[in-house]
Amino acid sequence: MQRYILRRLLLTIPALLGVTIIVSGMVRLLPGDAVTLMLQDYGQYAKDANDLRAQLGISRPFPVQYVTWLGGILHGDFGQSLRDRTPVAHELAIRLPVTFELGILGLIISLLIAIPLGVYSAVRQDTLSDYIARSAAIAMLAIPGFWLATLAITLPALWFHWSPPLRYTRLQDNPTTNLKQMLLPAIILGIGLSGSIMRLTRAQMLEVLRQDYIRTSRAKGLTERAVVYRHALRNAIVPVVTLLGLNMAVLISGTVVLESIFVLPGMGRYLLEALNNRDYPVVQGVVLLFATVIIVINLLVDLLYAWLDPRIRYS
Repeated sequence: MQRYILRRLLLTIPALLGVTIIVSGMVRLLPGDAVTLMLQDYGQYAKDANDLRAQLGISRPFPVQYVTWLGGILHGDFGQSLRDRTPVAHELAIRLPVTFELGILGLIISLLIAIPLGVYSAVRQDTLSDYIARSAAIAMLAIPGFWLATLAITLPALWFHWSPPLRYTRLQDNPTTNLKQMLLPAIILGIGLSGSIMRLTRAQMLEVLRQDYIRTSRAKGLTERAVVYRHALRNAIVPVVTLLGLNMAVLISGTVVLESIFVLPGMGRYLLEALNNRDYPVVQGVVLLFATVIIVINLLVDLLYAWLDPRIRYS
């Protein structure tokens, strides 16, 4: 097991290098650059565009800039924002808990919706409730999250003269106010994730419920609840765990949109602002952190297989 974990961790190094190189190169191909945008507001701080590029350190070739940034990463320095000259690492430390809280709440809500609905749909196969559950799953997959978020803000304001609080309150300052602000975007994020999880849960449960050991469990006189939850669900859940790992990228992309709509000071909104401002160090830092989180979570998912299914062994 230790050798497997070490090997996977070593493989993350070229993966992270590849991701950061591709993203860093692509963001520099966007029309305009940080200097062009900054001179519109801060022209008094430099004589011309070339002088400002020299001050910001982006007049050098891209390979030199990337190697310099990578050397800083090895020492824990993510660089400084080109726009406001604040340390990127400091901003990431402030914004990461916001995105982490939103992602965790969204994931929990998606599981609370998808797993019971998928199990119930499989147990009641081809009944009216099964058709309704399957239709709901398709709707969850088809409806865009930004559209739901727009409706969730607009309709209550029109009908009930209520809107979610737009001034962010940290969890440690006031947990009640924080949850009031985070719950609505978390529900929308969870709904978007739950459609695919529900469909896979139903399909796996149907396959497991037809196995011989399930018929044996029923023949021994076990209750239907024990058969479904103690024997069938544990074996059916392994592919669902795989899907959860793959959905981490979807989860992160969802936070980018929802944080912007609900004015949450998280990583997603920070990334979107950095892309609009062509703030290269910020984009590289956020993408590196996002990629690291996705890779680590997928490693944890693989390790979780061995706990769910004792037949799985890593070497």
